[in-house]
Amino acid sequence: MTAETFKIRPAVLQDAATLVKLYSYYVEQTAITFEYTVPSIAEFKKRMLKISRRYPYLVALVNQKIVGYAYLSAFHPRAAYGWSAEISIYLDPKTRHQGIGSRLYAELEKIARAQNILNLNACISFSETQTAHLPLTSVYFHKKMGYVQTAHFHQCGYKFSTWYDMIWMEKILAAHTIPAPSFHKFPEISTAFYTEPNTTDC
Repeated sequence: MTAETFKIRPAVLQDAATLVKLYSYYVEQTAITFEYTVPSIAEFKKRMLKISRRYPYLVALVNQKIVGYAYLSAFHPRAAYGWSAEISIYLDPKTRHQGIGSRLYAELEKIARAQNILNLNACISFSETQTAHLPLTSVYFHKKMGYVQTAHFHQCGYKFSTWYDMIWMEKILAAHTIPAPSFHKFPEISTAFYTEPNTTDC
């Protein structure tokens, strides 16, 4: 994959239909998400709008075709958690293992540091053995990206007539100073990363 064929940019609402189609694979065929029903395009746009008011929501393109997306979102709504964010990623299954996920995560981490986000947390469905609906690639990917497991919840998700565990993995991005640094919403700093329309277009 050459630099000319690969691109990362902020998502816009016009991407929603494509992202829903991509996400539908994970809802309908995997336990990677515990969601049962594919959201409508209208619902998906609401989710994008809510997230993009504070956090980056990025898409990856190869030859101008969206092949994946990733975003940060609130780890918890209460104020004291403001320096932590949850990180999520969904790739076209046909384009996995090509470095796209690593590049999306690297971009999100760069933006998170600029926002003064200190902790990134990943919520991952888990089984002790690989199943037809849940490969263990997500755990291996996060370990490769420098995340460590911090919590394990047992048999808390039921999908495809199977009980699944859930783990949290975490990566510390910067020192936890006192006083805490000022948090910057992504729309406030997006022009430092992108000159194209950013997530404020959502």
